[in-house]
Amino acid sequence: MERQMRGIDNKRVLVTGADGFIGSHLCEMLVEHGARVRALSYYNSFNYWGWLEALDCLDDIEVVTGDVRDSAYCRHITRNMDTVFHLASLIAIPYSYVAPESYVDTNIKGTLNICQAARDNDCQRIIHTSTSEVYGTARMVPIDEHHPLQPQSPYSASKIGADAMAMSFHNAFDLPLTIVRPFNTYGPRQSARAVIPTIITQLFAGANEIKLGSLHPTRDFNYVKDTVAGFIAIAEAQNTIGEEINIASQQEISIGKLAQTIIDEINPSARIISDDVRLRPEKSEVERLLGSNQKIRQLTGWNPKYTLKEGLKETIAWFKNKENMRNYKWNLYNV
Repeated sequence: MERQMRGIDNKRVLVTGADGFIGSHLCEMLVEHGARVRALSYYNSFNYWGWLEALDCLDDIEVVTGDVRDSAYCRHITRNMDTVFHLASLIAIPYSYVAPESYVDTNIKGTLNICQAARDNDCQRIIHTSTSEVYGTARMVPIDEHHPLQPQSPYSASKIGADAMAMSFHNAFDLPLTIVRPFNTYGPRQSARAVIPTIITQLFAGANEIKLGSLHPTRDFNYVKDTVAGFIAIAEAQNTIGEEINIASQQEISIGKLAQTIIDEINPSARIISDDVRLRPEKSEVERLLGSNQKIRQLTGWNPKYTLKEGLKETIAWFKNKENMRNYKWNLYNV
């Protein structure tokens, strides 16, 4: 069968992990681009669809509930889909220290199930989501797609395994798949387990002592609208099949400097204190992440539109809304 791969308009698109932070923003942008979106939310008996429920375009989205760990269900939801964006994953690094088997089941087996289902159902494009954590502490910068992979946590090990499983389906079965590797995405609706919401929610709750882990590591932050625009650009390009592609700003900032920037914007009298509970084991801490975006720019023409200052401004404004803050338990450390 001839595969048509240009443009997402009017394509039947499945997003797994759609109820999460990046997934909900991706669904939103896909609707804006004219795609017919089926969104997978993790099954629960409350009919709760996570961040999908915050979308103004929810009426334009077909929401289904289930679990990527079930192979039969994956075959069911990928049927008649043109494109699959696979984002469903366990992502919290601290929780992977205490529940590593859950990460193997969801991240590796879930990816196997989606790839097999997409192959069985002749899906035209599969976009598999990786993470910059697979690179570990940078050996050279900027980190390009040839950088060695270093499993410094059970989470990153599971994502390395998932990436290998996904690419094996391209190599063995010609599955039209791309691995997308976002660096640190942030923005409205992000989980409190991430550093930027951790800082902002403590500040808006009135805390004068902001609890954080290590302050010296550096990260490459992408505003979420840039990240999901990168996903779509990669899915629309023919020359990205079989590739591993970073989505990175190619800028870095230390956690300490980032925290102080946000503190200065919201409450300059607040101070940072170290919380030992939030520290990673020494050899598990990723000390430096600075990604190269040369490949995505060359293959798709994508460029980040938001500076860190602009992205933080929109993010802070969203959290300032008391209705949004009610979704966060700022005083609990969320692993």
